[in-house]
Amino acid sequence: MARYFDVHPSDPQPRSIAQVVDIVRSSGLIAYPTDSCFALGCQLGNVDGIERIKRIRQLDNKHHFTLVCSDFAQLGQFVHIDNKVFRALKANTPGQYTFILPATQEVPRKMLHPKKKTVGVRIPEHPVVTALLDELGEPLLSSTLLLPGQEDPLTQGWDIKETLDHQIDAVIDSGECGTEPTTVINFTDGEVEIDRVGAGDPTPFQ
Repeated sequence: MARYFDVHPSDPQPRSIAQVVDIVRSSGLIAYPTDSCFALGCQLGNVDGIERIKRIRQLDNKHHFTLVCSDFAQLGQFVHIDNKVFRALKANTPGQYTFILPATQEVPRKMLHPKKKTVGVRIPEHPVVTALLDELGEPLLSSTLLLPGQEDPLTQGWDIKETLDHQIDAVIDSGECGTEPTTVINFTDGEVEIDRVGAGDPTPFQ
């Protein structure tokens, strides 16, 4: 049964955040709010967590998982960024974007697109996520909480708790969450491609 954490949207309680991070470090899978919508998250390298996300969302091996990072220093450890891409990312983060980029060797193979060796990265603007990442000290391996056959992601903590109670280990509910997935910007082949239009304004990349 998933533990339920009701936290303040702009000043999340440190004790609750520490308890959630303990769950993550113990190979747990959590549902947490972001500036776009709820996401499923686990610790980097948690192979069981990746498989659980795949089962919940019915994903194949071509799915791009996302590393949710606290800042550029952290992000730069996991993806290759040239100067042009760096400027584009710097101008639009933190924000409601996921960027697809070539992965470094720091990224577990299970996370990579099998052919392109790429991974998604993002730096969200949400106090709860910031607190989680600060306490954890590393990125969260994440995927949008969009269930099979559903057009819209789940956006209410109590609904997620009820729906996924025996499939995840914790739900963070801050009452403040976006309702759209991120806009996905793909830099894989040296050109900018918009793979998905979502919460982030795609105009800067067109």
